[in-house]
Amino acid sequence: MTGATADRPAAAPVGSPHGHAAAVVGSDAEVLATAVPFLEEGLREGDTIALTCRPETAALLAAAMGERLREVPNDPGLSLLGNRAPDALGVCGRYLERAAGSATGRLRVFSSVDFGDDPLDWREGQRFESVFNRMMGTAPVTAICAYDRRYLPAPVVESAAATHPVLVTGTGWQPSPGFQDPAVYVPALPHPREPVEDAAPLLVVDAARTLPGLRHAIGDVLARVVPDRDQREDVHLGASEIAANAFRHGAPPISARVWADGGTLVVAISDRGGFGDPFSGFLPAHGPDLGRGGMGLWLARKLYDHVDLLRGPDGLTVRLSTRLR
Repeated sequence: MTGATADRPAAAPVGSPHGHAAAVVGSDAEVLATAVPFLEEGLREGDTIALTCRPETAALLAAAMGERLREVPNDPGLSLLGNRAPDALGVCGRYLERAAGSATGRLRVFSSVDFGDDPLDWREGQRFESVFNRMMGTAPVTAICAYDRRYLPAPVVESAAATHPVLVTGTGWQPSPGFQDPAVYVPALPHPREPVEDAAPLLVVDAARTLPGLRHAIGDVLARVVPDRDQREDVHLGASEIAANAFRHGAPPISARVWADGGTLVVAISDRGGFGDPFSGFLPAHGPDLGRGGMGLWLARKLYDHVDLLRGPDGLTVRLSTRLR
């Protein structure tokens, strides 16, 4: 994006759809007034276009635009609903690779936002939208995220202005006066405790002596509390990667706590190291070359519903939480 920085992509000037934009809508007419000109311009210019819309929104656009949308995919993989942030960013990256071979080299996405019903997932969605500005700040992607008041809870709608540098009203694009730098917004998001954390932990390890020993102790607990074998392997891998990070990059003592109640699993791993980058793990640390390592937080974010980096006077805690199936 021309004039963009890593922390704040360039705001789109009026009438020039370019940037990471939010549109707050409340009727079919407002959806169409926002989406149709945006999509029609992309079709005329030869941009690569994708939708990630709820079925009723996709049907509305198809009825309005007909054959012009026939080749445009409605890809749920671009959405955070049913996906985790690294996966959605990975799908966006694949569309950008496809766009690189197009006439303009640009990707254009229209999304109808849906973060689900759980307030913890709302927070995850807000984090994703803010992080998107950092991860895709210089990429040739233009996105309108439609926040529909008819479907979304008020806190989600209200967050749109803070997580998008551009607001769209009809076909007018304006800088968002409420936009917050992701470096400020993301660390300031609340980190509510899971109710299961109010109970006694099932595992307490203080001053772990070795990484294999800590991995084994965590694995023993997970074998008892995670009934689904595939999920058990996934959450053990994610926790093991975070434990490895603590041993490699943190400072002793290394500690761990595990809670579970049949519905939720929480694993917290702490060390005396000080800094946890809130943007780590949304993309592989070394890009597509996974053989270079640096995948610990990326894997954890792919394998757990929520990954929080909590800094305190005693160091850094990485808290992993997920629903059990």
